Amino acid sequence: MKPTLVVMAAGVGSRYGGLKQIEPVGPSGEIMLDYSVFDAIRAGFGKVVFIIRHDIEKDFKEAIGAHFEGRIQVDYVFQELADLPAGFTLPPDRTKPWGTGHAVLRCKTLVKEPFAVINADDFYGAKSYDVIARYLQALAPNANTYAMVGFQLVNTLSAHGSVTRGICEVDAHHMLNSVVERFKIEKTADGARYENEHSQWVPLQGHEIASMNMFGFTPTLFGFLDEKFPVFLKKAAGHPKAEFLMPAIADELIRERKITMRVLETPEKWFGVTYKEDKPFVTSGIRRLIENGVYPEKLWD
Repeated sequence: MKPTLVVMAAGVGSRYGGLKQIEPVGPSGEIMLDYSVFDAIRAGFGKVVFIIRHDIEKDFKEAIGAHFEGRIQVDYVFQELADLPAGFTLPPDRTKPWGTGHAVLRCKTLVKEPFAVINADDFYGAKSYDVIARYLQALAPNANTYAMVGFQLVNTLSAHGSVTRGICEVDAHHMLNSVVERFKIEKTADGARYENEHSQWVPLQGHEIASMNMFGFTPTLFGFLDEKFPVFLKKAAGHPKAEFLMPAIADELIRERKITMRVLETPEKWFGVTYKEDKPFVTSGIRRLIENGVYPEKLWD
């Protein structure tokens, strides 16, 4: 059974400005998602499901979906603020999306096979898709043995502003013990640091394993999300910026001993366009990969 690639592309990209998912980064106008789907097809994925919003549907399908016609099966699901379980209504002060867990939950009617989840605006590298595809191809659809591709923290930071990352604790057998979402992480001369809830800066070494929302799941995840999302909504009442985030959900499921999650090693370096100033770094990185023969000059013939 070929795994499915789920792409979270509903984010508003507020720090970047505009629809950053369709910004060209390749020499022939390729966008970040072109490289993601190209790598996924080479790794053996059989379908891609894009999670988008209705207000970007037309632009997204014209600029992205058309690239993949005839190359891989493409489906779409929509993440909207009003998509809530029975008994819940949208708080009047809520404008922020509900988070990555809510986004993935929108796929439950379409995805019946093991699947990977990625961000639309992140570059994970070809070997990352290879390792997670091999893992998913060996999984039964009802298994609770999930996976995460981990990246060295220092290789995931922007030189132009702070980022949010899930910092992971991994045991000697490459199993994830815990993941904690850290906010306002920024580079320092000797590693990194983050700002805690008391507005204090906490140092990091830089070689910690970071979650970049590249996960491997089976459809059993949707049952867990169905259970936990209403619990989150009750706790989030009165907190208009609270988010239902996959790293926190995975951490909770691990602590409850409902799942295991293997951390898959990848030699790849992550890069992404979090801020406009990041784009030259991304385009030069892709240029180096083309020169090294990883990608053709023109991705799609």
